[in-house]
Amino acid sequence: MRTLTVAVPLMLLAAHASAAPALSLTVGEGFANPLGFHDPTPVFSWKLPAGVVRQTAYRIETRTGDKTWDSGWVESDQSVFVPYGGEPFVSRDRVEWRVRFRDENGNDSGWSAPAQFELGLLSARDWKAQWIRPVGETDPDKKAVAWLRRAFTLPGNVSRARLYVTARGVFQLRLNGNRVGNDHFANGWTSYNKRLDTLTYDVTSQLRRGENTIQAMLGTGWYAGRLMSGRHKYGRNPELLLQLEVVSDDGSTVTIVSDGDWEGTFDGPVVVSSFYDGEVYDARRLVTNWKPVHASADLGPAQLTPKPFPPVRPTQTLAVQNVSEPVPGRHVFDLGQNIVGWARIKVPVEKNQTVTIRFAEMLNSDGTLYTDNYRSAKSTDTFTAAETGVIEWEPHFTFHGFRHVELSGFATNARPQKDWVTGVVLHSDLRQIGTFESSHAKLNRLQGNIVWGQRGNFLDIPTDCPQRDERLGWTGDAQVFCPTAMFNYDCHAFWKSWLGSMRDDQTPDGRIPSVIPDVLMGRTSPGWMDAATMIPWEVYVRTGDREVLAENFEMMEKLVGWYRSRSSNGLVREIQAYGDWLQPYAKGREGETSIPLLATAYYANSARILARSAAVLGREADAKRYGAEADSVAAAFTKHYFDADGKLQNAPETQTSYLMGLGFDLLPQELRAKAAGHLVRLIREAGNHLRTGFLGTPLIARVLDDCGRPDLAYELLFKETYPSWFYSINQGATTMWEGGTATATKAVSAMPG
Repeated sequence: MRTLTVAVPLMLLAAHASAAPALSLTVGEGFANPLGFHDPTPVFSWKLPAGVVRQTAYRIETRTGDKTWDSGWVESDQSVFVPYGGEPFVSRDRVEWRVRFRDENGNDSGWSAPAQFELGLLSARDWKAQWIRPVGETDPDKKAVAWLRRAFTLPGNVSRARLYVTARGVFQLRLNGNRVGNDHFANGWTSYNKRLDTLTYDVTSQLRRGENTIQAMLGTGWYAGRLMSGRHKYGRNPELLLQLEVVSDDGSTVTIVSDGDWEGTFDGPVVVSSFYDGEVYDARRLVTNWKPVHASADLGPAQLTPKPFPPVRPTQTLAVQNVSEPVPGRHVFDLGQNIVGWARIKVPVEKNQTVTIRFAEMLNSDGTLYTDNYRSAKSTDTFTAAETGVIEWEPHFTFHGFRHVELSGFATNARPQKDWVTGVVLHSDLRQIGTFESSHAKLNRLQGNIVWGQRGNFLDIPTDCPQRDERLGWTGDAQVFCPTAMFNYDCHAFWKSWLGSMRDDQTPDGRIPSVIPDVLMGRTSPGWMDAATMIPWEVYVRTGDREVLAENFEMMEKLVGWYRSRSSNGLVREIQAYGDWLQPYAKGREGETSIPLLATAYYANSARILARSAAVLGREADAKRYGAEADSVAAAFTKHYFDADGKLQNAPETQTSYLMGLGFDLLPQELRAKAAGHLVRLIREAGNHLRTGFLGTPLIARVLDDCGRPDLAYELLFKETYPSWFYSINQGATTMWEGGTATATKAVSAMPG
């Protein structure tokens, strides 16, 4: 590699490029020309044009201002995740880069068209802003929304402006009355005490010479709102951190930061807004009683880093399919599809009248809303009108999981119309990359339900359910769904970010909490903890990104070390666990599969993944050591739990027990066919139905196929009666149901492929 001392304009050289240059240039985890990029030492990827059989060499050039880095010609067929070899980029750098390659005949492609990316603020050292919030205390149970504002003057015409922002809470911003961005619940949910994601916005077109005003709304969100039965897991007072950097035409700069010069208040039309309970909006309340804010220059211990994947955004709207009136004055609007988001309403109202908006996934037999599955989540929005007329409104800092919307309290003589309600679909704005279609209608519906379940549960983190008083990042749900998720959507960066929170929350002894970010404080379980090994490996297998293994290798080692500390002669004894959660017809939710058997199987599997990861990373000694450990645990597992006929011993005989040994490749070759025969016997005894829970179900189709019984896998897949994948479809499901019954909307699925 070499560094050029004379900067040559990339566009000038590109004019001499030969035909068929590289295409689709991306940086990092597949980002095209990103703003607010997070990695100062990125990787580069590109596609070869049609007709090229093989790349034999590449050359990358970057330019930042007057600094240019040139890789020189590198003999390699690698065209994805090619590492940058220059000096690390710094905050605010605007980088232009391009690539050329030689094909299988040594022909030079010439330079590609240039691509760009711009770094965000990479650390707390780049921030001059202070944390701000309105003065005074509010009732912590009210989930009050704060308002913040600042007027400022720009002396010249604006050439470029970047707004950097984050919050302890969730925020929305307006510049000169116009919304900044189209993100919701920014900056998302991380382990706030360790890491806060920051956002970067290009606001050049929203500023003007002379007087300007910036205003923020600040909600409790995950930071200070209700999570499960508790509140204020991270802090009591939401706060905003904002830095606006403006460059004028003459090159002069102005920086506006959140500090003591701002004003704040809790008196505005959004009275309360929370994820579980909904939003109360009173249009009669103006934003008043502005006072100087509380400001703190102590930025705290958390790392401030640019958000490494797309935020939550509206991605689709759904029209109402049907309107009914099961109770006089209460009209139910059916979207025909379970979604996660909110209802945008356009209804006639009367002055001082309150419109109540309630949500449900299902209806009772009499057509009224069924909300028992929401548990304590109120999931209700209200709008109180300031004037008589037609209002258009949607909430700010809440979301709901629903299909049905109930409206009441609108104008007395109005006749409800379908266009009064629009369903707004919200989720992390990931790109769909995989589709599946067959000649079987229910199989297509199943795939559609899986995709809708993923959309509903990928709301900044991978959650367990989007509607009840939970909505947490359960690690077990995530690890079983990861392969399917990566087939459906480009969630490469999404998983890497969530794994960062997992590293932050790993306990000192190596355990992985049951939910990430950890708000349950301590409970763990085999199969849930193993998300720390299984998700990095699945992401690597599907992308080729070695970095995801390198970043998480130490976390994997600590987890395997914890298993080792709890084992004797390779077997893990009694430990706390969720078991094979929600096995059909089991006496308890933990299922009937032996907890020590599950723990030992996952110990062996995680050790084997660790060994394979070490080999990929070139850590040969570690690969050999952990491979031997995995083999030793597998041998102990086989000896203790299986007899010479491949039949389970020393534990209850369950489908999942056999699936652990076969699916994790723990059994020697001479026992595999015998054990598979016993698995088939148990399936036949169950009337060719599943008797597997969270941990066994993801393995069953692959294991049956590997054992030469794809016919039985298909028979299970096309089963119509409970428990089966089609059972919920026959009950009207439009997403995946937890445990196959209508208790919660979940993305959990073991659909192959």
